[in-house]
Amino acid sequence: MLQKLIPPSVDNCEDMTQSEEVTMMSDEYLVECNIDDDDDDDDSDEEVKKIQPSLAPPPQFSSSSQASLTHIETRDPYGVNNHLKVEFSDVLAEPPSTRSYDRVWVYSGIGFESARIWSYRCLTAVCAVPVSCLSGCLFALLACFHIWCVMPCIQVCHTCLPCVRSLWMSVVNIFIAPFCTSAARCCSGVYVLVSKE
Repeated sequence: MLQKLIPPSVDNCEDMTQSEEVTMMSDEYLVECNIDDDDDDDDSDEEVKKIQPSLAPPPQFSSSSQASLTHIETRDPYGVNNHLKVEFSDVLAEPPSTRSYDRVWVYSGIGFESARIWSYRCLTAVCAVPVSCLSGCLFALLACFHIWCVMPCIQVCHTCLPCVRSLWMSVVNIFIAPFCTSAARCCSGVYVLVSKE
């Protein structure tokens, strides 16, 4: 049997007890009530189900219409082209000293936005599919070249470099180091004296 201390109310007051003050709250506001723990497990399961929101299924298991809608809404999820957010005020601006008519300014803004949007839509309708196909082929070619040509060459270099390194160190120690040492000894005997006359 569990006991729980709750503030008194008219409905759940059974017994008012006063005891030593253990907490910062005085004991006159606490009531001791008995709680049945028979139905406690069922209630806690329901509460847990109510508290935890249902998670959305992963994209591979969700319906295709839902996935396509979220895909259409976020076409640049990583912000690759944030620098292309160009508006009328970013391109054209009038200082306070030179101003055109208000209607001219408003219609210029409408014309700019309309021309920008519809030109982009027409160009993408014509060019988007071929350019995306070419880009896909280009990246496939680069991936194939990197996987099948570049990485094997790099691994061959990593495998052969220790042998080449030891061979190069031998050449340096046999031929280049003695020549540099003798040239340094010859030049160490040269003194330059500066005198003022």
